[in-house]
Amino acid sequence: MKQMALATNTQKNKRRWIYAKKVTGRLFSYRQYVGYFLLTLLLLAPFLKIGGEPFLMFNIIERKFCVFGAVFYPQDLHIFVFGMLIAMVCIVLFTVVYGRVWCGWACPQTIFMELVFRRVEYWIEGDANEQRRLNEGDWTKEKLMKKISKHTMFFLISFVVANLFLSYIIGIDMLFSIITEPVQNHLVGFISIMLFTLVFYAVFSFVREIVCTTICPYGRLQGVLLDEQSISVSYNYKRGEPRGPIRKGQEADLLGDCVDCHLCVHVCPTGIDIRNGIQMECVNCTACIDVCNGVMEKIHRPKNLIGFYSQNEIEFGSAQKKNKRAVAYSAVLVVLIGVFLSLLITRNVVDGTLLRASGTSYIFRDDGTVTNLYNMELTNKSSKDIPFDLSCVDKHFSVQVLQAKKVLVPGETVRFSLFLIRPKKSINVYKTDVVVNISSEGKILKKMRTNFVAPLAASRK
Repeated sequence: MKQMALATNTQKNKRRWIYAKKVTGRLFSYRQYVGYFLLTLLLLAPFLKIGGEPFLMFNIIERKFCVFGAVFYPQDLHIFVFGMLIAMVCIVLFTVVYGRVWCGWACPQTIFMELVFRRVEYWIEGDANEQRRLNEGDWTKEKLMKKISKHTMFFLISFVVANLFLSYIIGIDMLFSIITEPVQNHLVGFISIMLFTLVFYAVFSFVREIVCTTICPYGRLQGVLLDEQSISVSYNYKRGEPRGPIRKGQEADLLGDCVDCHLCVHVCPTGIDIRNGIQMECVNCTACIDVCNGVMEKIHRPKNLIGFYSQNEIEFGSAQKKNKRAVAYSAVLVVLIGVFLSLLITRNVVDGTLLRASGTSYIFRDDGTVTNLYNMELTNKSSKDIPFDLSCVDKHFSVQVLQAKKVLVPGETVRFSLFLIRPKKSINVYKTDVVVNISSEGKILKKMRTNFVAPLAASRK
């Protein structure tokens, strides 16, 4: 097989601008439903709150993360890391089985590019051929007006996207303050919005498909994740070759179903020819499937010359359609997601540490007891005030809190010292394991383990 160059490059290694032709069809309609639903969710999520907390927020600055209204702090790092690992495993396994469907159907880059920015471009400059003629023609008043209108719209949409992106980082309330209050009060926030705006404007106006073909690491990984059983958008060369236009008087058996119309190339947002086989630049957007099916209808040939196939299915026929590995991988994904959800459900709303005070040992008291001094740190990871009490599982112990605080406010971390007290006469070992309960309104929120030391001689005095 000859070496394939990037579709966006010319023979002189210069960028070739992609003019994607408008496409219609069943899969395009489905992709629009999915894309606009996700776009709506993306736009509304910062405004949604559950229990007073954002539906989704990733505040790196304050180290506060909200997922479905649940608040996560650095103490939940293990859950966050596990969640990221689950996401990576899901992406890898999903790609191995189903190809790069994420890129064409759910990736924010594709959704904004195809369903927002390219729609605006079609509206102002027309379809692919009209755009090409406009760009290659002389600068006229009409061309100038269209270019100014398009890029003004692109910049305004990028500004909205930048604000939306920032709302996921700092929260919609803080973003509203930046927008409504004087600029000098939130200079860093204003600069951040403008920088994000310029980045998004550059990406969607000029960089475009290069994000998918060159920059995105997931696209680079696709080449090593797919194999002969992976289901992906593919051209059925067994049925389509040899390709050629239909001519009068020509015997039908001499050619395959492909009429070599190149429409599959014209509608591709990354400019590839799907007939050259699986390529890294393919984002599985299914535009080529829709346009090819339209041609097959006109020439009265079966649909899905281009469709979702594995290489084994094309090579050996429909007997390879049932992919047991897809079922197995899907089951693994369900199990992993179930484990992650169980971690979310069972996590403690109060976290903390209980450590013996450094440089201290046991202390004898005149009332016949022995004490150990500890330092405790508690964090409220919920969105509501939590009144709390401390107690020991072992009834021989009592707790004396220094600088007592009875209520934890949302997101608060408090540090204080406490004594664990035990009567001398009940001591029969040097080191005793102790469990301290953090309770709220009769419910145990967390159990913290430590040890208590006292000399055996203390029990005989």
